[in-house]
Amino acid sequence: MSVGIVTEQTITFDSGIRLDSGRFLAPITLVYETYGTLNAAASNAILVEHAWTGNAHLAGKLNADEPKPGWWDTIVGPGKLLDTERYFVICSNVIGSCFGSTGPTSINPKTGRRYNLSFPVVTVRDMVRAQKLLIEALGIQRLLCVMGGSMGGMQALEWATQYPDSIGSAIVLATTPRPSPQAISLNAVARWAIFNDPTWRKGEYKHNPKDGLALARGIGHITFLSDESMNAKFGRRFSAKDGQFDFFGQFEVERYLNYNGYSFVDRFDANSFLYLAKALDLYDVAWGCESMSEAFNTVTAPIQFFAFSSDWLYPSYQTEEMVTCLTDMGKTVEYHLITSAYGHDAFLLEHETFAPMVRGFLDGVSVGSL
Repeated sequence: MSVGIVTEQTITFDSGIRLDSGRFLAPITLVYETYGTLNAAASNAILVEHAWTGNAHLAGKLNADEPKPGWWDTIVGPGKLLDTERYFVICSNVIGSCFGSTGPTSINPKTGRRYNLSFPVVTVRDMVRAQKLLIEALGIQRLLCVMGGSMGGMQALEWATQYPDSIGSAIVLATTPRPSPQAISLNAVARWAIFNDPTWRKGEYKHNPKDGLALARGIGHITFLSDESMNAKFGRRFSAKDGQFDFFGQFEVERYLNYNGYSFVDRFDANSFLYLAKALDLYDVAWGCESMSEAFNTVTAPIQFFAFSSDWLYPSYQTEEMVTCLTDMGKTVEYHLITSAYGHDAFLLEHETFAPMVRGFLDGVSVGSL
């Protein structure tokens, strides 16, 4: 059952936050959505964190004419994995994004113009600092759980390490303690695609630099898939419209990347893409610590980890490094390696593979004890 029509909400914090860069960002606006009802003890809240180009529209529809529901609608709603008859579910758009929260597309109150590249570099930890203000404003002292995949998983890790008294548990899917040089290099090539688009104008564009951003998205999209899934979906088939010896003829996989790249331009901002890519590259769970074990020393909440066998962007050994570290420290940790052909995007596309374990994990976290 769907959560039905939902309302996007906005909150602004004039106080702002001090960023990891040392710069101060104020005011901060966050866009968020909620589903279900917060109980009297404010003890049934689950914060779901979105990935790189996601938004706060997690489930339901904003209006009856919206063609598709929110991005993880399959797991949020009455009787679903995140049962809104039991849990109060929150999803907030991160700072740096372009879906309403403060980012490079926002108006700088000091100039009356868009920030563009004058916007400060933000980190995943900064994103969570801003979310902490939201959670407190909602009257929640301790979240039952923080859950997310990819960049969302990084945010869940930051809650567990930076605000251990503020969460009861964390669920981390398809993420990494720090992106590898390979992952960083792929983001670097995507950045070049945008930088080399002459319409980008060093971030001072009037219209999205469509060719550069479409190419950047195409590069990124390849990393979300896997060899097995691409073989199954496309094989070596040519487009039905093109001949094999037509120089500009396209394989089906080329047509797919072209479509996804250019459709992305209509919904996402190039500068926000760059800022969030930078946040991903900078991420290190041990930032400011001498080691991963020092970073995890503050963790008190049980953490459930999921990795996916065909994920080559954040491969399973990276998750296992964290699991081993936490286990050796005597922390409460649970790990599942899911066999999947869907690559990095498996956490979005195959919820049924991890739903039983997540349900059991959440059942084991006593709402009444928080």
